[in-house]
Amino acid sequence: MDNVTDRPLAGILLRLLSGVLFTGMMVCVKAVSTEVPLGQTVFFRSAFALLPIVIFMTWRREFPRALATRRPLGHLLRSGLGAAAMFASFAAVARLPVAEATLLAQLAPVAMAVGGVLLLGERFTRHRAVAFALVLGGVAALVLPDLGSGQDQGRVLGYALGILAALLTAGALVTVRRISRTETAASIAFYFVLVTALAGLATLPLGWVGVSGPTLGLLILAGLFGGAAHICMTLALRFAEVSRLAPFEYVALIWPVLADLLIFGLPLSSGFLLALPLVLGGAGLAALEGRRELKRPLRQ
Repeated sequence: MDNVTDRPLAGILLRLLSGVLFTGMMVCVKAVSTEVPLGQTVFFRSAFALLPIVIFMTWRREFPRALATRRPLGHLLRSGLGAAAMFASFAAVARLPVAEATLLAQLAPVAMAVGGVLLLGERFTRHRAVAFALVLGGVAALVLPDLGSGQDQGRVLGYALGILAALLTAGALVTVRRISRTETAASIAFYFVLVTALAGLATLPLGWVGVSGPTLGLLILAGLFGGAAHICMTLALRFAEVSRLAPFEYVALIWPVLADLLIFGLPLSSGFLLALPLVLGGAGLAALEGRRELKRPLRQ
């Protein structure tokens, strides 16, 4: 294992950079969503994400040695859940403002905590109960106004897809927890991106479209941004504890908000402003408790 020095400032800066890169990816995906089929977008995002990931692994002298695996079925399950989550997430961002789709993605840590209770036999602690209650309140504040009006069914479908993406992401993360005892982080990331690219390619018979130069550039950028964001987040967690990084989840939401206001001209809804502290508060509680669980020595 690497003997990594605690470098909190580097970790915080990398977490902030990952938020910018992730927002850039989502902006590119939303910008092409009206003209490029979903599967084609997923393929480009995943295929070009391989480039920065492989470069990073080569720089760390982990490629191809780190790709050796003893849990191929575990990788397949994790990657399948992750691929389904990406399809659902991109379908959601096509129907919702970037900020709202990004906020719904914050449900994943809480859903993961609940999944740990149901699937891994973990304790349902007070922290998890409070986190679950906060997130449910936030989702209700975001979704109920549109659900009650019945005027914009596209937004309601977007909310459903965003919640589904978060649940699938949580399932993928629970699987990561299972296989990470024997598998490297590099192999988990690589096989996820590879399987997702193949899943996107499988939609080719359903009909892809020819794209212009600017649209192709956005598709390629979505992949490069996504791969680079994953690397920055991995390094951030290597240099700083989750407890140090959790407050910067709020900062990471600034970029999607600015993207909606300045690029897409979408105003912030009152439901989003009310849901924001509730969802992020619940996600922060779940993430902090998860960090404490990792610090406990494993019992043989």
